[in-house]
Amino acid sequence: MRIFFSSFLILWTLNQVVAQNATKAHKDSLNTIIQKYYDLNLKVFQANSKIEDIDKVFELFSYDFTYIHPKYGGTYTRKDLYNGYIKNQKNGGYNGEETAVKIINRITGLNAVVVHRSYVISKNGELKDENPKMTLFEFKKGKIFRIFEYW
Repeated sequence: MRIFFSSFLILWTLNQVVAQNATKAHKDSLNTIIQKYYDLNLKVFQANSKIEDIDKVFELFSYDFTYIHPKYGGTYTRKDLYNGYIKNQKNGGYNGEETAVKIINRITGLNAVVVHRSYVISKNGELKDENPKMTLFEFKKGKIFRIFEYW
């Protein structure tokens, strides 16, 4: 009985370690995708960005991706958002003002991450943090499935 109980404890402990490592790897992969999303957006936001830069952002999204921003019009399909990026780029809306992203805090859960962040803005030769904003990212099969802006 003692051997059975000892074996059970060893297996249970190993299972817990494996589960913790899997959870950490999952959280790390989600946070890596979000960092890539912000890095690629910074590149798009520069005055000399190209359509290929926008395409790289959209590679992170699932085929059924949606962007939700109630303050600025509600829900956008992947196609709507892509067309908006292209329009902003063609109209000179991306002028290099955004120079960096500061992640203030993030909460990572199962297939979702909430990010509290601000962009560092360059105006008249001065760098300034914009007001912090909150964004929820939801994931499906390793891709960003939904972005919900809470600002």
